[in-house]
Amino acid sequence: MKAKEKSYTEVWQSEKFNTLLSRKKRFIVPMSVFFLLFYFALPILTSYTDWLNEPAIGPISWAWVFAFAQFVMTWALCILYSRKASKFDRIVEEIKKDMEA
Repeated sequence: MKAKEKSYTEVWQSEKFNTLLSRKKRFIVPMSVFFLLFYFALPILTSYTDWLNEPAIGPISWAWVFAFAQFVMTWALCILYSRKASKFDRIVEEIKKDMEA
């Protein structure tokens, strides 16, 4: 005899699912805000200030340093998310096992 499957509503109301959503939200929202602020800071600062045009290292200006830092920041956030996503995946697997039980 086949066990009764849980409905999505039961899963959605479960403690593990709500824990998963809150953990994802606590990670994704601040990282997204940081990314957007860091990303839009370069065009805004270059438009309204002059200090990014000053030399940082020899003939290289702070604008170039900031632009390169954006590449580094993007890679760092990708690595952070990949590591965090594996933890989220473990919680998802637990939820799936609970659904089958």
